[in-house]
Amino acid sequence: MLLSVTAVIIGFALLVWGADRFVSGAAGLARNLGVSPLLIGLTIVGFGTSAPEILVAITASLQGSPELAIGNAIGSNIANIGLIIGVTALLVPLAVHSDILRKEFPLLLIASFSAFFMLTDLHLSRINGMFLLGGLVVTLFLIIRIGIARTENDPLAEEYQAEFPDDRSMGSSIGLFSLGLVVLLASSQMLVWGAENIAQFFGVSELVIGLTVVAIGTSLPELAASITSAFKNEPDIAIGNVLGSNLYNILAVLAVPGLLAPGEVAAEVLSRDLPWMLGFTLAFYLMSTGWNGEGRVNRLEAFILLACFIGYQFWIYSTAVTTA
Repeated sequence: MLLSVTAVIIGFALLVWGADRFVSGAAGLARNLGVSPLLIGLTIVGFGTSAPEILVAITASLQGSPELAIGNAIGSNIANIGLIIGVTALLVPLAVHSDILRKEFPLLLIASFSAFFMLTDLHLSRINGMFLLGGLVVTLFLIIRIGIARTENDPLAEEYQAEFPDDRSMGSSIGLFSLGLVVLLASSQMLVWGAENIAQFFGVSELVIGLTVVAIGTSLPELAASITSAFKNEPDIAIGNVLGSNLYNILAVLAVPGLLAPGEVAAEVLSRDLPWMLGFTLAFYLMSTGWNGEGRVNRLEAFILLACFIGYQFWIYSTAVTTA
């Protein structure tokens, strides 16, 4: 048991470290190829911060643990909003100024509700996985179009311009990208192995472990990125990191178990976890786009998000202990 816990802790640490190098290398590669900082932020950063979830989902699915992958996808979206936005906005209230983000939010709502209706039959099939990946391609196309059309005078473009300087060489970028990818691959194997053993030891489902321990751990890169951006007075990036990551979690991470290990989905995913994810997503949308007249997540709203997240985690834990 001690070895499994150690593997999970080290796996989380390496995931965070590897994801940071992976994103830095990928951004440097794109910058050297002439891609604008805005498009790098809208596409590569979202993918990079979701890379831990994607690799964990691939590893878990190939090892016959699709429930862990499904729980990770849904749980990470809940953690990104309830924990990350909650903690970040408690420290620094997040005002949203970017029109680009306002245009991205409907894409996240569509993706989230599509996933819910797709799983009403409690089955995740290869066709579902292909549909989600197709949605990812369409979403990326729309995001790129939005970014190209709104590059001038948008606060998000200005924030990304400061984030991605063009002084990193191509060789250095390739080295960071490769190192980050290798570390992500190794750490995801370590994390999944430890998580599976912990689930067996406590007699809880891999879905529960994916929704709680693994989801929180794989969301650590987004937490670090959002807090850093908020303290650097880049609130649109802090919001955008979570928005982009959640889109990838639905369209890419959830597609993985459908493609690699299709099968039945636990009933509680539909009755408990997806409704919570939709609730958090709707609240995030209303707060960020202005249900009170301005796009801003204030400290009171952040406290509510964080309290709801803690309550959700406690509910899962209580249910798991009762049924174990």
